[in-house]
Amino acid sequence: MLLGPAAVARWVADASVEFASRAKELDALDAAIGDGDHGSNLARGMATAATIPLGATQSAADYLGRVGMALVSSVGGASGPLYGTFFLKTGQLWTSPPSVTSLALALRAGLKSIQARGRAEVGDATMIDALAPAVDVLEGYRSDDVRAAVTEAIAASLAGAEATAKMVARRGRAAHYGQASVGHVDPGARSMALLIESAGRQVIGTLGDPK
Repeated sequence: MLLGPAAVARWVADASVEFASRAKELDALDAAIGDGDHGSNLARGMATAATIPLGATQSAADYLGRVGMALVSSVGGASGPLYGTFFLKTGQLWTSPPSVTSLALALRAGLKSIQARGRAEVGDATMIDALAPAVDVLEGYRSDDVRAAVTEAIAASLAGAEATAKMVARRGRAAHYGQASVGHVDPGARSMALLIESAGRQVIGTLGDPK
């Protein structure tokens, strides 16, 4: 069972593998309404982050802070600062073992940090539309069943990303396309959903076998 720093290091490693395998998919989404390099940039950034060694006495917050700084410096465009800030702020409230409440607080902090930097709101067809539904599920959950809550949060995040195809983009490069952005899944929303899914796998992994 992985707890604390080991669990978040495993999250970063898992996300690195995920983005490497999805780089072309994300680039294709981005090519329709952006520069076409979202997946490649994230894959490179997460690969860099995955090489950060986990110190014997390092906390999860410290580790995710270093991940955030690595993404800021290695991921091009707006995605680097946004994802970097997300990891920094989420890491500051990460606790172990995880609870529904602690996960909600950590992800809410990450969400607020992205909104403060990017000034996007729900419905603008951005990564917010994949992250906010997951946070809402966790905050509204009326049980301490972490496994069930995380499973629902992942589903909400994935659905939120898909829903951006019905929205007019109002932030980022995609906003320049106006009505023509409708019909295209936002690449940032898709990558955020993949990141949430990766985090969820690691959180569930800390819980051990279901009883």
